[in-house]
Amino acid sequence: MPPPPHQKPENVLKRANELIGVNQASAALTLLHEHITSKRSRNVPIASLEPVMLLLVELAVEQKKGKLAKDALYQYKNIAQNTNVGTIELVLKKFIELAAEKVTVAQQKADEVQSSIEATTGSASVEDLEASETPESILLATVSGEQSRDRTDRAIVTPWLKFLWEAYRTVLDILRNNARLEILYQATAMQAFDFCLKYTRKTEFRRLCELLRNHVQTAAKYSAQSFAINLSDPETLQRHLETRFQQLNVAVELELWQEAFRSVEDIHTLLNLSKRPAKNIMMANYYEKLTRIFLVGENYLFHAAAWSRYYNLLRQSSVLVAAGQSKKADNPPTSEADLQKAATFVILSALSIPVISTSRSRGAMVDFDEARKNKNSRLTHLLGMSQAPTRAGLFRDALSKSLLRRAIPEIRDLYNILEVDFHPLSICQKISPILARIGADEEMAKYILPLQQVILTRLFQQLSQVYETVDLEFVESLAQFPEPFQVTRGTIEKFIMNGNKKGDLAIRMNHATGVLSFDADVFSSAKAAHAGSGAGSAESETGSVQRLQSTPSQIVRSQLTRLADVLYTTCRYIDPTFNEARINARDAALARARAGAEREHLEVLARKEVIQKRKEKASEAQAAREKENARKKMLQEQALQQAEATRLAEEQRIRELKRMANEREQIKRKEVESMLKDMKLDDLDGEDIENLDSNKIRMIKLQQLEREKNSIAEKLRITGKRLDHLERAFRKEEAKKLPEDYATQRERDLAAYEIVKEQTLRDAEQRHKDDLELKHRLTRLMPFYESFRSNLHERRRDEFEKRRRDAERELEKQVAARRKEYRDRKIREKREREEKERALREAEERAEKEKEEERLRLEARREELARRKEEMEKEREKAKEIAARQLQREEEAMARRQRERAAAAAVPPPIRREAPAETASSGGPPRLALAGNKPSWREREAASRNASGSGQATPEPAAAAAAPPPSRAPAMDRADSGERPSAGPPRLALAGNKPSWREREAVKASSGGGAPVPERSLPERSAPPLRVASGRGVPIERGSSGRGVPIERGASGRGEPREEKEAAPAEPLKPSGAPGKYVPKFRREAGGN
Repeated sequence: MPPPPHQKPENVLKRANELIGVNQASAALTLLHEHITSKRSRNVPIASLEPVMLLLVELAVEQKKGKLAKDALYQYKNIAQNTNVGTIELVLKKFIELAAEKVTVAQQKADEVQSSIEATTGSASVEDLEASETPESILLATVSGEQSRDRTDRAIVTPWLKFLWEAYRTVLDILRNNARLEILYQATAMQAFDFCLKYTRKTEFRRLCELLRNHVQTAAKYSAQSFAINLSDPETLQRHLETRFQQLNVAVELELWQEAFRSVEDIHTLLNLSKRPAKNIMMANYYEKLTRIFLVGENYLFHAAAWSRYYNLLRQSSVLVAAGQSKKADNPPTSEADLQKAATFVILSALSIPVISTSRSRGAMVDFDEARKNKNSRLTHLLGMSQAPTRAGLFRDALSKSLLRRAIPEIRDLYNILEVDFHPLSICQKISPILARIGADEEMAKYILPLQQVILTRLFQQLSQVYETVDLEFVESLAQFPEPFQVTRGTIEKFIMNGNKKGDLAIRMNHATGVLSFDADVFSSAKAAHAGSGAGSAESETGSVQRLQSTPSQIVRSQLTRLADVLYTTCRYIDPTFNEARINARDAALARARAGAEREHLEVLARKEVIQKRKEKASEAQAAREKENARKKMLQEQALQQAEATRLAEEQRIRELKRMANEREQIKRKEVESMLKDMKLDDLDGEDIENLDSNKIRMIKLQQLEREKNSIAEKLRITGKRLDHLERAFRKEEAKKLPEDYATQRERDLAAYEIVKEQTLRDAEQRHKDDLELKHRLTRLMPFYESFRSNLHERRRDEFEKRRRDAERELEKQVAARRKEYRDRKIREKREREEKERALREAEERAEKEKEEERLRLEARREELARRKEEMEKEREKAKEIAARQLQREEEAMARRQRERAAAAAVPPPIRREAPAETASSGGPPRLALAGNKPSWREREAASRNASGSGQATPEPAAAAAAPPPSRAPAMDRADSGERPSAGPPRLALAGNKPSWREREAVKASSGGGAPVPERSLPERSAPPLRVASGRGVPIERGSSGRGVPIERGASGRGEPREEKEAAPAEPLKPSGAPGKYVPKFRREAGGN
């Protein structure tokens, strides 16, 4: 859609009033804002736009539309600043007045709401008159933490305060750096300061001060612009100074001391820029605020310096007003009471400067010292002083101006006590009534604490000159102050430690005895000896305390000076010509002064008249120059306005053309630039970028690199060749001139040598003459010197002899004491040495005894181990024999079984219930036919199969039962061997025993698959062998388990190696008389023998 047609301001105003009439104020405000910000409104006459702008400001304030108002005000300022500045001032003043009225109305409304709340919660509605608060109010106060007044102000007043603050900021931003609007700018800044002071807006005040500083910096940066303010103009600078002084006053009232100090720095900067001196009343306010700032910052040195500058300004103003050279309105009040008060505070503040600095020290840090030096330099410049103030300098200045006579009597007495008199035992007693009177004054009570530090400093300085040691309780009794200002023992100790740390005191404190010792070392540092010469001290090196006597360190340091003074006095009395020359020179100087005094007086008067005339001419010329400069400036501004309008139009046209050309060029070069960016080709000389492609770009890059390479190589070659030729030419020419230069230098050296030699001889001759003359002069003094020396020797010989005798007696005493000490020490050392030797012998005997006991224990242990090893060897032999017997028995049993099987194969044996005593079977060991044993079903089946195969009937079980039991197989010992026999160990034929699968397999093999063998016909199992306990040699009986031969258990892992033992070769056993009984080999051998 096309934009709406532009309307005239009169029609827009009429339409806005109609919208307001139908309660559409927001739409009316939008309409007015669009009309003001439209580009077509720039050519509309200001007289028709002014009502529109006033209505817009009124509606914006009503609806709290600060951003819309700010945008419209900026646009209106750009339209009207070249034609009519008054209308801008009118609109901005209207904006501020409306915002301030809204704040006032909101404040009244808040008061009404608060009064209504208090009325509704009054005595009429309170049920309990004794209750101070209702439960509802207590609960609300607990939740919100605020009173009803604060809540009301925050809900009603605070939004309008915020809007008013934004209005001030907007107006100041609009008016900044504009010479035509400078007066309104300063007035608005004053109103903003009053706003911050009235409503105690500390945060907004800081922001306002920072905003004004930024405006001044911007004005200095863009001073070349049209209508920019000129800080060199005295009127403009004076207005800025007045604003900054108001800023300083408000900062002090709000107790924003850092902001006040920054304001002081701003004022000092503007004063340096100003060519016209500031008014005395303004400077008096400046120094008075500085005193308050420095007092709050506890910088008592510069606080006293500010008071001194303030008093000097008051005295100067009183002289100017009395002489009629200045107006009374431009000067501060200078009555006698004001001067007395200022003089009193000058002396009191100077006395309050701590002699020992109480600030925190960071040691000998160079950066910290440099920062402190820079800070002191800044403060010195702020006070307008050429050098940093000192405590002694302030007192000298005060005494030279007779400030003590103007000060009140108490301060004069305080000065005399602290700086003149010497009374260490009564200083605090004399000062106590003065401190009481000072503490009664509210303004002077701030100096009590620093005065106490100074009093303690003077107390210890004076005590150090009288005493070497002093009790701390005695010091506490001396440091007695009036009741509100008493100091504790901890405060005194802290003060002493701080003084020692700073180097102003040299005191040692013994807490055990409560004694203070003043350092009396003759080689102590000068820092500790001179009061006030330490780091951070505000006192001069010479000190201002009265001294009763010199310390040893001061005597040592001043002995050369005193010797020089004595020699000088001696020369004056001995040599009359010395005094005559001095008196003649003084008389000649006085005669010359009397002769030229009148002439010099006339010359000074004439010079004064010339200077006065020159000053008058210079002031007249300055006024004429300023008038001419103002006229030229006005003409220059008119010409600049015209040139500026022409330049802006031309620049606008040129910018439009350039913009269109740049857009076309950017579209064309976009692709090529992307390729150049990818290949990092930044510079192309003499090439049309529009016609470039990728291959050509690469070729150009390669060519450029080759050219650069060739160019560098050629330059290096030419440079090297030129250097070679040049060096060769230098050397050729130098070779020609070397002999001549050598001859010239030799002649010059010889001439200089002759001159020095001649001068040396003359000096030596003159020195010899002077020495001879001095010798003749001193020869006349020799008789007097010899007589004086002989008299002196006679006087001092007796004294020397007496001192020598005393020294010899003292030496003898010391020698005797040293001998006694030496003998005692030797006796003590001998006793200690004997004690150590005895203790060493006892320790060696104990060690030897313990070693012998340990050896006996080891031998006993070795014997025990050998015995146990022998027992184990015996057990192993016994186990080997048992294993050998077992193997022989198994072989015999196997041989019998083979014979039985062979016999059975030839003739089928009849079935009997008794089995042979020993049957050899490959299926298992023989089995005992005990009573109650019954054949198993497998045995019966095998027997039936055998019977059917051989054609014989199975015998009855009764017959089998009637058969006598077979002979019992000999018992078998179980060896401690890991070798298991193939047939297994013999097994006892106990009741209920059943044949194992090995036995059954042996029966089947022997029968050849025939009839089953009866159970009683199977070989009986013999009893299991005895089990040898592990490593103990005690056999353990083990019942039949049917698990074969167990594993070897002889090795117990207790130190005896486990050995694999082979069975001994078997021997044929002889039959014994008792069936089934086994006789060991050693028994048989014993029986055979």
